[in-house]
Amino acid sequence: MTMKYLHTMVRVTDLAATLRFYCDALGLHETHRMENQKGRFTLVFLAAPGDEQAQVELTWNWDPEVYTGGRNFGHLAYEVSDIYATCQRLLDHGVTVLRPPRDGHMAFVRSPDAVSVELLQQGSNLPPREPWASMPNTGSW
Repeated sequence: MTMKYLHTMVRVTDLAATLRFYCDALGLHETHRMENQKGRFTLVFLAAPGDEQAQVELTWNWDPEVYTGGRNFGHLAYEVSDIYATCQRLLDHGVTVLRPPRDGHMAFVRSPDAVSVELLQQGSNLPPREPWASMPNTGSW
């Protein structure tokens, strides 16, 4: 028996805001999109550059719904080549870094729908660097 990871599905309430977070700020790109008129929903699949196989499926239901429990979903995790540059890009896009990369290894942010996203430094930890080293946690992640 073989098994292959396909994607993680996240329900979103504001597709445009969510795409700004995942694509513009975090750096993912859209691989494909499906609209279902009868079911009244849109699916948008995203991937990290160079890693098309591990995807996030954004599900946007056209009729408004209230979603709760973003934290009990767990989190998405992405390995990045420079955690400090990634966190700075997120800050530059107005995203709050909830758990800064004080250790040069790990940070957490949240999407507009409160989905927790973990960022992990590829390879060894980077040396501690300001402003990250002294930046406190903000909220929950």
